[in-house]
Amino acid sequence: MYFESLAAAWHMDGHGSYVWMAYALTTMAVVLMVWLPLARFRRHLRWVSADQLRQAGDSQL
Repeated sequence: MYFESLAAAWHMDGHGSYVWMAYALTTMAVVLMVWLPLARFRRHLRWVSADQLRQAGDSQL
């Protein structure tokens, strides 16, 4: 392995804070890019099903 210990991998000769922050920001961006469209799709499906139920109830009157 390139580093002698986990602490050395964390520190990365003084560059660790920048490297790990870049990993964290990239991971957060990817998670948001996946999660937000899925949440919007689920919300849309709930809206469509509620609209169908509403229309079915109106047609029975």
